Amino acid sequence: MSVKHAILGLLYQKPRHGYEIKTEFDKLVYNKWSLNTGQVYTTLDRLMRDLLVEPIGEDEKDRKQYKITEAGIKELQTWLLKPVKHSLLKDEFYFKILCARRIHFHEVKEMIKQQRQLIVKEILMLTQFKNELDENTDKDMLWLIEGGLLHLDADLRWLEMLD
Repeated sequence: MSVKHAILGLLYQKPRHGYEIKTEFDKLVYNKWSLNTGQVYTTLDRLMRDLLVEPIGEDEKDRKQYKITEAGIKELQTWLLKPVKHSLLKDEFYFKILCARRIHFHEVKEMIKQQRQLIVKEILMLTQFKNELDENTDKDMLWLIEGGLLHLDADLRWLEMLD
């Protein structure tokens, strides 16, 4: 996940101060990914240096407000349109299986069993989270969860093939 682009996306909606960026990010991801306040301000400093955001003064509580620049909008749009590569060779478990088989590791079945248990646990957690959401107000997160569940299901089927 790109903190830089998350901040640009939030500033695209409207100008915000640093703490508001953090709280809006938390709402966006339902507090499932952590972003500390220090990270927000460090990233804002880099974004200002790169002329992607600019300060626009302070609000009534003396908090510095930031807005996205035209260059920031262009950067955000370029990032959104760039497809995301998925490489099996960069997936840690896939690579572990390759290594284990190459060295004739005698506990490959145990590796598969533990991975299967982890995936089942993730499926249960995602399903529980999904059941807590409202299909009228949380559509985006529900789509994300459905995609995650489909990936996890595919991983389970792949593990069955290996076993």
